[in-house]
Amino acid sequence: MTNNNKKSRIIQEMRETMAGLHRSGIITKKSMDEFQALQNLDVAPMTPTRIKRLRTKSRLSQAVFALTINTSLSTIQKWEAGDKSPSGPSLKLLSLIERKGLEVVL
Repeated sequence: MTNNNKKSRIIQEMRETMAGLHRSGIITKKSMDEFQALQNLDVAPMTPTRIKRLRTKSRLSQAVFALTINTSLSTIQKWEAGDKSPSGPSLKLLSLIERKGLEVVL
């Protein structure tokens, strides 16, 4: 069995356990909602086109967008040119802005 299969099996068992605890009244609906929200933390990589579209949709120059998300102008330029890809917190922040709008960071 590969590591991914083990991980998937464990995650599936956690889901079943949480659902059972919720059905029996041991955990609240709020706790169940929080558990389900934690399952969707993965973020897909962003293409240069998506990053540029996100910035232009916000009607910001590269310089202002960089200031808004606390990075450098050269980083934005490299992301949009495809020379570099956002990862970690930067990728999470871009994904959040894409889903919820720029207002989440203002």
